[in-house]
Amino acid sequence: MGSCFSIEEDELDIRPHNKPVRHGVGGYPTRSNPVIPQNTDLYAHETEKASSIVVIPKNVKDLRQNPGDLAIFTYEEMKLSTKHFRPDKVLGEGGFGIVYKGVIDEHVRTGYKTTYVAIKELDPEGLQGDREWLAEVNYLGQLRHPNLVKLIGYCCEDYHRLLVYEYMASGSLEKHLFPRVCATLTWSRRMRIALDAAKGLAFLHGAERPIIYRDFKTSNILLDAEFNAKLSDFGLAKDGPMGDQTHVSTRVMGTYGYAAPEYVMTGHLTARSDVYGFGVVLLEMFIGRRAMDKSKPSREHNLVEFARPLLNHGKKLFRIMDPRLEGQYSSKTALKVANLAYQCLSQNPKGRPVMSQVVEILEAFQPQDKGEEAILMTGSGSVTLYEAKANPLKCESAREDDAPKSKQTNERSKSEVPKECDLYSPSPDLVLDVGSVSSRS
Repeated sequence: MGSCFSIEEDELDIRPHNKPVRHGVGGYPTRSNPVIPQNTDLYAHETEKASSIVVIPKNVKDLRQNPGDLAIFTYEEMKLSTKHFRPDKVLGEGGFGIVYKGVIDEHVRTGYKTTYVAIKELDPEGLQGDREWLAEVNYLGQLRHPNLVKLIGYCCEDYHRLLVYEYMASGSLEKHLFPRVCATLTWSRRMRIALDAAKGLAFLHGAERPIIYRDFKTSNILLDAEFNAKLSDFGLAKDGPMGDQTHVSTRVMGTYGYAAPEYVMTGHLTARSDVYGFGVVLLEMFIGRRAMDKSKPSREHNLVEFARPLLNHGKKLFRIMDPRLEGQYSSKTALKVANLAYQCLSQNPKGRPVMSQVVEILEAFQPQDKGEEAILMTGSGSVTLYEAKANPLKCESAREDDAPKSKQTNERSKSEVPKECDLYSPSPDLVLDVGSVSSRS
């Protein structure tokens, strides 16, 4: 999950969160009952009205007594699905445990329609425990939306804890935004992914009792075969304020560079904390840099601190934009996107837009038809705003101000290269462990 170093301590026994999280490969979210309909379409994008979660198991015993509508798999079925957890089926590894690619078919459960899945097995000695596992079941098990990863079912047999998700063929946004080679997402595709992710957050915030995602970052945005984006990893999700409440007070959890400043300082959590995280991701897509990158000059380690002051300055803005996007956007659109990121990153939470407004703004940036999208992808009819002195296909080292001072290459440093990151694992040096700064909710 990337940032699950602490959780509100209620009834459950929480395992110590003192191990570093490491990157894995792939891009998947970090989480038997024969009653299941045999030919159910597991990928139907039915959108249910967001509402407060009614039945919330407090612990595993409660879950077993009230299993809900999710598929319940035996551990033997999980072994069959993954060929006995064969190493070549591993998609990723993080604080939660290992993620495997699996298939559930006739050989796993009689009458079951062949379905490719991602299966996450909780490591009993890992960074996360039953609380995060239950949070995934509680939220993803009851909410349905095209921009939320679908939780198909789980295994809760003896001490085994596994989650079964729909398989997202294209991995994480992080994997495509910061690849080992300089292949890149086009401008139009980035705007589409931003819109999809915004819709997912807007859906959560629009619940009868708002749900605060609390872990929005590129590694938690998964892409299907058509590059439709979906939010994954709900281990840190939390019900938001209700009635006269202005915020929820909670222990601070997050990842350096993504957590809203007021939340880090006070522990006060609101839906606009998510808006800040969205602004960071939008900035990463806009500029092509990570939220935190220690391979850059010291003044540029924190992307928001470095780039936000430049978002309202035309010429300076175009100098820091991702050069791989050259020729794919108009200056007018680029300025509007920059302004949206600027507002989302406001130090004052009330100065940030709500996610429904963000969705409306981003919808205006989408190509109206395939012909327009082709123009955006080829650069025809658009204005080249960034004058690259080097080959624009080269990595961003070509635009470093201090290139003569330090020996740079056209590849990212080893510390920056993602290992096709598992959605539950940020780089070890990005984990934010602020500790308890206010009363628990």
